[in-house]
Amino acid sequence: MEINPDHLLEKIREAKDGSQSAFNYLLDKYWNDVYGFQLKKTRNEYESEDITIQTFSKAFNKIESFDENYSFTTWLIAISKNIHIDQVRKRNASIRSRTSMQDEERVYEIADETPGIEDKLIKEQNLEQLLADIKQLKPHYQQVINLRFFQEKSYKEIAATLDEPMNNIKVKLLRAKKLLAEIIELRKS
Repeated sequence: MEINPDHLLEKIREAKDGSQSAFNYLLDKYWNDVYGFQLKKTRNEYESEDITIQTFSKAFNKIESFDENYSFTTWLIAISKNIHIDQVRKRNASIRSRTSMQDEERVYEIADETPGIEDKLIKEQNLEQLLADIKQLKPHYQQVINLRFFQEKSYKEIAATLDEPMNNIKVKLLRAKKLLAEIIELRKS
């Protein structure tokens, strides 16, 4: 599917202004590009998904630095490639990386106050069916859904529980909600 360059530029500018729906749009449009690139590199679904989550986390955190004269896809792939290189280096050096509290506090805040289409669709489900649908997700997506919606933890609490940067949690939750909404839609049709 061809993306209208003017529409894309508009969404990128909205994302630079902090629009949650623009972030969702960019995540939806480019997830498969970044994930597919990483799957070819790593040949590992879990690792590819993890790097893709980190890529969008970093991209959303640094969106204001994106130069609109260049391709958004190329920018995302460059971020993704660098994350993969860093992970390989860390693995080879066998050093476990941790985000400092100062970095954690500087994480770009993505507002999440307005419920999206996925949120509305998820709320309409009865609990028993919803739990069955959630079980179809990969375990790390089940975990963030459980922590956020059933244990009602904040992003910061989830980040601390899972020992991951807060932006990774936000992207993982966006992706989990999208996948869950797709499962619900498929069942309904």
